Amino acid sequence: MKLSPTDFKKIVESTPLVSIDLVVRNDQGNVLLGKRTNKPAQNNWFVPGGRILKDETIETAFKRLIKEELGLSSANTNFLGLYQHFYDDNFSDDDFSTHYIVLAYEIMFEGELALLPLEQHSKYKWFYQQELLEDESVHNHSKWYFQENKRADAFLNS
Repeated sequence: MKLSPTDFKKIVESTPLVSIDLVVRNDQGNVLLGKRTNKPAQNNWFVPGGRILKDETIETAFKRLIKEELGLSSANTNFLGLYQHFYDDNFSDDDFSTHYIVLAYEIMFEGELALLPLEQHSKYKWFYQQELLEDESVHNHSKWYFQENKRADAFLNS
């Protein structure tokens, strides 16, 4: 169920959103990032992904997102964990934060970057893992998928 901009704004201001991030690798182990066009994380390199919609199962959301973001009808996955993303801004011009609860999945992709959608990302690039960790234009939330103790539930193992 898609919300009106007014309803979505009220929800972002009031409660966490649940999303799926896709840590996409090619056969050489490189990681796909897109340059975000929208806030939050605008103008940063970020992994593809998106929100889970109201009344949408995780399975349905995952299938929708790999289709919309990568043009895939199926993918072998590896669940990376549960993460939390806190942003000082939001999609609107009003002053409030955004909070995401994120389910992160690693998948393989061998498609053409030129065929990927440009609505959420202005361009795409394959990064070596060490390169993305050192690049200041890669958002920290995307770096967390390759760093120790960044999972939201990491406190359970300490």
